[in-house]
Amino acid sequence: MRIVVKVGSNVLARADGRLCIARMAELVDQVAALCEQGHQVAIVTSGAVAAGRAQVALPKTVERVARRQVLSAVGQAILIDTYRTLFSADGLDVGQILLTKCDFATAEQTANIRQCIAAFFAYGIVPVINENDTVSVESLMFTDNDELAGQLAELIEADLLIILSSIDGLYTGDPADPASRLITQVAPGEDLASHVVSAKTSQGRGGMGTKLHVASATAARGIETVIANGFRHNILSDVVSRGNQPCTRFLPAR
Repeated sequence: MRIVVKVGSNVLARADGRLCIARMAELVDQVAALCEQGHQVAIVTSGAVAAGRAQVALPKTVERVARRQVLSAVGQAILIDTYRTLFSADGLDVGQILLTKCDFATAEQTANIRQCIAAFFAYGIVPVINENDTVSVESLMFTDNDELAGQLAELIEADLLIILSSIDGLYTGDPADPASRLITQVAPGEDLASHVVSAKTSQGRGGMGTKLHVASATAARGIETVIANGFRHNILSDVVSRGNQPCTRFLPAR
């Protein structure tokens, strides 16, 4: 099975922006276990800007776009080195791929991305993919890495897209409201926009609205998509094996 796993900043980073190594190590171990079972796994990861923010203190006078560019450049080095160290302990190599919306603009460019990732899989290397915030500007940016993960899943003809969040999935209302219930399965074409709470996490750019949009669109293209809680133990293995842990599954259109 070919799987794309998207990991958000709020899953990877502590409140102060520093990477949570223990949580990253558990996710890496889960990905390594899936690879050992014969699955091909690509990781779309956030966390570079958060890691950079924890590493360097820029003056408040630095312009907003320049601030993001510098923080992402500093943080990306920390992020990929952490992944490299953790995967190395499991006997796996990683390769970094940084993309922008422009890289999906032409058939030739998308073919190059597809060929690159296919080569990674052929040689047993785990692709670690992120948006290239250092050169992206607002007009050329993805909404967030959920959108990037959805486009990538379609491009490489993935069988499954797993979007890891800080909650179990999509709820009928505010997840903090005891009256809200988790929506465990979404049929193709089912409209759930009225259930989305607009609030987003402290670290990331997007929110559940983006996740719902990406999950629905990706499932409509025939790729099963799951929103799940990245804080839960063995969540990736459970989603792939269709275990009992709570999540929201978007059934693929035929």
